[in-house]
Amino acid sequence: MENSHAKNISGLLLATLFISTSGVLGRYIAMPSEIIIWFRAALAMVFIYVYCRYKKINLTITSNKDYQPFFISGVLMAAHWITYFYALKLSNVALGILSLYTFPIIIALLEPLFFKIKFNPIHILFGVLVLLGLYILTPEFSIDSNEVRGILFGVFSAFCYAIRILILKKQVANYNGTMLMFYQTVIVTILLLPTLFFMDLSGLESQFPYLLLLALLTTAIGHSLMLHSLQFFSASTASIISSLQPIFGIIIAYIFVKEVPSTNTYIGGALILLTVILESLRSKK
Repeated sequence: MENSHAKNISGLLLATLFISTSGVLGRYIAMPSEIIIWFRAALAMVFIYVYCRYKKINLTITSNKDYQPFFISGVLMAAHWITYFYALKLSNVALGILSLYTFPIIIALLEPLFFKIKFNPIHILFGVLVLLGLYILTPEFSIDSNEVRGILFGVFSAFCYAIRILILKKQVANYNGTMLMFYQTVIVTILLLPTLFFMDLSGLESQFPYLLLLALLTTAIGHSLMLHSLQFFSASTASIISSLQPIFGIIIAYIFVKEVPSTNTYIGGALILLTVILESLRSKK
């Protein structure tokens, strides 16, 4: 039992590390966000399909009532990815990933509405602490500021991601996590296909290796592992345990693109992460 739990935790932490690479790759790839996301989804779709066939994972959607949540979660995935990449390009990796990382508290606040469980008032306090952390992160509140717009895009991305996780949480009891991710990438690929006809594709040849890395490492492997972990942890616990993602992301950004976070980023980010860690300890009890 202990070995099984350790294996599940290891899988979740590995998923967190792989997903953390999206910050640097999203910031580094010099192409429009919508184009990046289309290639990310399309290439990941191929990788995941080949893996599903190799592992003989059933890709059949067994109930008609599941089509709607599959589609809605795919739309939310597209919105989450695009707005997150806008956040990264408008601000920097640290601000983008920290603003995205409000999603565990959003999940904790919304989970009672989805699963009819008792609401815990302490989540209001945690929500206030996260808002305070975001306030500290913000240099000065002006909608003309790229940093502020980046943070707003990041928080909206977090909201889309949180709703998506809660919707899929209802599906993982019946479906393999990799199968779920396959359909997510199919939907995103179809939704964003028109962007190929009117957005700038210049630089594709030089950027393709990074798009390939984003599709395989971050998406096909990272997100499939994350969805798989929802079979063993609640949505809140899984998102909270993955609180290392901002730390991984900032370290990777420092190593590869030499981004050094500001003092406010350290303070605001520490407050957000402290809130997430407190909820992790509370939920464990």
